[in-house]
Amino acid sequence: MSARDEILARVRAATADVTTSPRVMASSPSASSLGALRNRHQSDDLVGVFAENVADYRAEVVRVRAAEVPGAVAQVLTRLGLGSVVVPTGLDPAWVAALEAGFDVVREDDAGSATELDRIDAVVTAAALGIAATGTVVLDHGSDQGRRELTLVPDTHVCVVREDQVVDDVPDAVRFLGGEAHRGRPLTWVSGPSATSDIELQRVEGVHGPRTLVVVLVTDG
Repeated sequence: MSARDEILARVRAATADVTTSPRVMASSPSASSLGALRNRHQSDDLVGVFAENVADYRAEVVRVRAAEVPGAVAQVLTRLGLGSVVVPTGLDPAWVAALEAGFDVVREDDAGSATELDRIDAVVTAAALGIAATGTVVLDHGSDQGRRELTLVPDTHVCVVREDQVVDDVPDAVRFLGGEAHRGRPLTWVSGPSATSDIELQRVEGVHGPRTLVVVLVTDG
């Protein structure tokens, strides 16, 4: 028996008692199905699960009300000792105004290259949604999130996620985001600060993206 045949035989033996049919996902959710998902989210306290799992990835979670977002974002950057921040073109004007009062704010159009972005301390964005089961923030790079480069080069990413954007798991996220992918818009899935391990299994942060991730979680209303 070849090595390949032996491996396949072990796989067949290990899965011989599996009788569950593969989960079939709808290609496009209806408004009623999305409403049902949101109702389930609220009943299962998915927001709390999301916050806990985000923190497990060594990211920071700051929970605030909607009106407190501008001040909270500014406080995060101040506490981290940062001086400059790049903002997407469509970021909430109230957030931008709060940042302009205390930081060197660079507009997305004025940060045209990775070299220019590398000189900037942080980026502040909104998000497309958050996934409770994995503690993941997903960006679809709409106008309030900016192009991908914007969220990969600066060393700190402050990301604002609303409670009503939190979904249960990855299949639910795909349901919400499927349309964007089909239209060719890139998606970035962020689970904690960027991290990898070298050959000696030493954790190194900030290699493939921001070293510091702060999620500002906004309560409904």
